[in-house]
Amino acid sequence: MLDQPMPTPSAPTLDQNALARALSGHHFIGGRFVPAQSGRSFAVHNPATGAEIARAAEGDAADVDAAVVNAAAAQKDWAKLPARKRGALVSQCAALIGTHAEELARLIALETGKALRTESRVEANVVADIFSFFGGLGSELKGESVPFAPDVLSVTVREPLGVVGAIIPWNVPMLLMALKIAPALVAGNTVVVKSAEEAPLAVLRVCELMNRILPPGCFNMLSGFGPECGAPLVAHPKVRKVTFTGSVEVGRIVAVAAAEKLIPVTLELGGKSPMLVFADCDFEKTVMGAITSMRFTRQGQSCTAASRIYVERPIFDRFVAALAEKVNAMVMGDPLDEKTDIGTIISEGQFEKVKSFIAEGAATPGAKALVCSALPTDPALKKGLFLQPHIFTGLTRESRLVREEIFGPVTCVFPFDDAEAVLAEANDSEYGLAASLWTNNLKRGLDLAHRLEAGLVQINQNLVVQANLSYGGVKSSGLGKEASLEAMQEHFTHKKTIMVNYG
Repeated sequence: MLDQPMPTPSAPTLDQNALARALSGHHFIGGRFVPAQSGRSFAVHNPATGAEIARAAEGDAADVDAAVVNAAAAQKDWAKLPARKRGALVSQCAALIGTHAEELARLIALETGKALRTESRVEANVVADIFSFFGGLGSELKGESVPFAPDVLSVTVREPLGVVGAIIPWNVPMLLMALKIAPALVAGNTVVVKSAEEAPLAVLRVCELMNRILPPGCFNMLSGFGPECGAPLVAHPKVRKVTFTGSVEVGRIVAVAAAEKLIPVTLELGGKSPMLVFADCDFEKTVMGAITSMRFTRQGQSCTAASRIYVERPIFDRFVAALAEKVNAMVMGDPLDEKTDIGTIISEGQFEKVKSFIAEGAATPGAKALVCSALPTDPALKKGLFLQPHIFTGLTRESRLVREEIFGPVTCVFPFDDAEAVLAEANDSEYGLAASLWTNNLKRGLDLAHRLEAGLVQINQNLVVQANLSYGGVKSSGLGKEASLEAMQEHFTHKKTIMVNYG
């Protein structure tokens, strides 16, 4: 339990700007807020207005070492606690986070630009559910009895790995952090998390809340940039496991660094998820499913976004028109306004990147872009990173928009005539994170689901990641699984064999 005053309010608050200022300039190490040892910090901006809302502590190798040393010291006693006791403490954290859900939703909307009603509030509630789910799994950390020989008792036990280094992205930072630290903690590890530089505030608040319940040092939080803070975390000799969500390019760097130390790594990387729509689908449900699948309310900033949509030719024109009509009716505006459906792009760099893809698509001969949803007219939002959703048709299969992950509100729609041909197109990608099929012919749907090269395939739905559903990709989309009992057992423990000869 914490024994020193916190700069943040102890009770839930709906003043997200005041909370952002209170969190400003801090890491959380060893059970308390601390500044960066260098004294440096960097600005955190509201992407809807461009205004600076806080400063984040700029971590470096010295801060990493302090956090890891604290985590390593705490891990010994944490691992000695019975697994169900660890789970009970994590469940208490879930309950506390639940009481702060609205506060966290408003804070995440402020720093990421995600709409409060359609995105941020959903994320905050899912975070509490993830901690609750893993908190109940402590008793599932079971070993086995192995029939080796009549006079030898041979059993296996699951033991924690030690200190886990977790690096998270900015698109759903609280959710992706929870998927990493909840199973790690219940399994008996301690954690050091490096937040995304664009979105360090809500995750820092979650860390502080959980440290009201967890022993000091079990959960530590750093902010900073990849080369100066993330790389030293991966390389630290006391870090015995790395879990990373982010780009393929950085994922490869993390994998190489982990390989140098011969430690396990979980990677959840990019996606270029296909959505296959057959003429016999429930049309209205499928059109709404495309909006959900493409994560338009999140400005398409999702690894599982359906950025390649293949529609059977008899309904192709009707589908494109209906999709554009639905997206066009969505309200883009202040993320904290309850009327807003669509918020902003996260940062200026991402904004320019997505615009470059759009410009390239628009310049492609034969391509057509349906530009949807009106930009906000509020003068207070004139500097905001608002970008209209684009639905492209007529692109070639070799276009960068079709091959590369855009991570913005851009999808490419193609007609198809043959199920086998469209399956080949869907699989013709370096990515393999997620896919969806929309058809009332379940025989065909299940057959194609088995042959799609993706870690998660859904038929007639496309939910975001949920607790208790194994989640992870194939090919360049990553290594390992998250969100499930399997993830906790296989990725946050090692199996030890113990043999007793009593003959």
